[in-house]
Amino acid sequence: MEKYLRVGVITSPHGVRGEVKVYPTTDDVMRFKKLDKVILDLGRGETRELKIRQVKFFKNMVILKFKEFNNINEIEKYKGKNLLIRRDQAVKLAPNENFITDLIGLKVVT
Repeated sequence: MEKYLRVGVITSPHGVRGEVKVYPTTDDVMRFKKLDKVILDLGRGETRELKIRQVKFFKNMVILKFKEFNNINEIEKYKGKNLLIRRDQAVKLAPNENFITDLIGLKVVT
């Protein structure tokens, strides 16, 4: 079982003040309004916790402003990186529902 769940992927900077466009990988994009922090996956097992300052929506994207970044140069290097949450931050599942990450690698029997 994975320790973290992916909720989005940073696609590009948005403007010059450190905002980013995020492609959501969750069924409910409004859940970003309820999150106060996410974990940035830096690769090779490294992570960094980021505090969400502002959430906006544009077309199929989420625009996030993090407390830690104030200009485009600070955030640009994280393009393509995953945004994660801990399992205790995940939405509650109904009976017989599963997270996709928990199904990967299971044997299918018909």
